[in-house]
Amino acid sequence: MRTQITGKQIDIGEALQSHVRQGLETAVSKYAGRPTDGSVTFSKSAHEFICEATVHLSTGLTAQAKAKSTEIYAAFDGCCEKMEKQLRRYKRRLKDHYKEKVEPVELLGASTYILASEQDDADSEPESLQPVIVAEMETQIPSLSVGEAVMHMELAGAPVLVFRNEKKDGLNVVYRRDDGNIGWIDPRN
Repeated sequence: MRTQITGKQIDIGEALQSHVRQGLETAVSKYAGRPTDGSVTFSKSAHEFICEATVHLSTGLTAQAKAKSTEIYAAFDGCCEKMEKQLRRYKRRLKDHYKEKVEPVELLGASTYILASEQDDADSEPESLQPVIVAEMETQIPSLSVGEAVMHMELAGAPVLVFRNEKKDGLNVVYRRDDGNIGWIDPRN
């Protein structure tokens, strides 16, 4: 597994890097058979160190974890425990579902736009009906089943996920509802 370890305004020494590589490899290899790459970022906020880790698996899943502590090693250990717990829960749900998949998840390219929000009064009329685009980026839309899409959404901690349905070959959306349940939008073609 390729691991990128970076520090935001923090010097990351060789001892910490070897500890991170060994700890992350151990945690991920227990529950995920084929990790492709991972990234660990350390930063500091006041007196606390923050560790954020992201691991991409060959099945298309992306696991993310974040932890804080007053010591940098403790922050990484907490983050590693959260990642391990997350992967353990999802492996239990998978029940060897991905062992049949030989190829990684197929991804479809798409554009993502960030639109400027209106800070004016809700009663005032906008000057034009065209929204102001703040940023335009490329994103990937995975080809998944509905169950896999829910797992991807929960692993990423995202409120919504757009995906291409494997069975119907159309775009679908899963999202977290206000009542805590998962909603699924499946438009008819």
